[in-house]
Formats: sequence, structure tokens, C-alpha cells
Amino acid sequence: MANQSSTSGTNSMAVPEAKAAMNRFKEEVASELGVPLKDGYNGDLTSRQAGSIGGEMVKKMIMKQEQQMSSGQ
Repeated sequence: MANQSSTSGTNSMAVPEAKAAMNRFKEEVASELGVPLKDGYNGDLTSRQAGSIGGEMVKKMIMKQEQQMSSGQ
């Protein structure tokens, strides 16, 4: 077997303290996109809605990193 971590899930975070910040970020993006995100289970969202949230989050994170790299921070 390849080098696997002891946690077997894709939802584990490298920095557990970042979980609350990521949840706030997800809620902010969902609000901007008009996706009805609620606390807890959101299994009633369509794949398109859920994917749009994740895709926009990645897009914003990449833009932020590019800005930081270009400003030399």
C-alpha cells in the first residue's frame, strides 16, 4: 500500500484549527452565489449547487495565492 495517513477520509484538514474559517468561507461563497446553505446537513443541494460552491472557493483561494506571490509576501 502507498503511504496512507491514519485518517481515511477526504474531509480531514491539515490544520484542524482552520475548519471554522473554512466553514465561514463556504457560507460566504454560498451566499454570494445564492445557494441556500444551512447549518448541518445539506444533502438536498443539487450537484450543480454544491459544485459551484467548491469551485468558487478554489477560484478565490487561487486568486488570493497569486496576489500574495506577485506582491512578494
